[in-house]
Amino acid sequence: MQELSGLTSDGKQFFAVSDSDNGTLRIQVMGRDCVVTRTITAPVDPYDVEDLAMTPDGTLWASDTGDNNKSRSTVALHKVSPSGAVERYRVTYPDGKHDAEALFIDKSGTPYIVTKEPLGSALVYRPTAPLRTDISVPLEQVARVSLSTTDTPGGPLEGTLDSRLVTGAAAMSDGSVIALRTYTDAYLYPVPDGDPKDAIVKALSGDPVRVPLPNEPQGEAIAFDPDGTLLSASEGAGTPIRAVAGAAALAQPPAPTTTAPPPAADQPQSSAPADSSSSSWQNWPLALTLGGLVLIAALVIGLRFRRRA
Repeated sequence: MQELSGLTSDGKQFFAVSDSDNGTLRIQVMGRDCVVTRTITAPVDPYDVEDLAMTPDGTLWASDTGDNNKSRSTVALHKVSPSGAVERYRVTYPDGKHDAEALFIDKSGTPYIVTKEPLGSALVYRPTAPLRTDISVPLEQVARVSLSTTDTPGGPLEGTLDSRLVTGAAAMSDGSVIALRTYTDAYLYPVPDGDPKDAIVKALSGDPVRVPLPNEPQGEAIAFDPDGTLLSASEGAGTPIRAVAGAAALAQPPAPTTTAPPPAADQPQSSAPADSSSSSWQNWPLALTLGGLVLIAALVIGLRFRRRA
């Protein structure tokens, strides 16, 4: 897909959206071979769709939040049923205009918008009240995420911003892990138990697991399969959808191991080394190498390049 901006999955099919919309919101449905099987067409004219999310009941959420020129007084979220029925919800930032390319939904169904800040410190917003189709609902900032520069190759920009600008987001359907991505890397945040609103804020304040996504020319799409496989893709016809099996589990600390009681005084002490599986969470790897990435397919459909001004 020439301008692939959002991706999600139900484990059997991929759902993809382009920010080149031609006046209609179109969501492409693809098999695991990346061949398009149908198109969900919603009767709405979006401005600049930048991400896609799915709730467990199959409802799709398109994040119409792109604003390169900082000219929009409101941005929109489109709730789309599998049949194409759509509801449009307008929302407003509390602190001025932002360009945003990332959306995720928590396990309670609350949407979160993550901005693409020019200095690389992303802001996270959620609605202050239930969304409505007749009026704009204010957003509130609930988190700020600062990412460090990495040496992962890829991205369309020169300098260090490729590895710091947030271009996509996703959440596991059970709410256990959030993923944010830049042009070059994905960051996995474990979400603790408890009230989803508090849990999301706590998760995004913690240290993530970094998964390099090397050599994606303009990586903006990120998603999870229900089994925890991490999916990523870039703009550009012929670019692959990549899969990192078991990635969601990397964000979770290992289960505690049972400690054997100390030997009796008259028994010899064992000199065997400790089991490495009992190492602490802090010692888990914070990155996967390229060898851990598996290519699912090399075909993503092409759409004519056009970004709404």
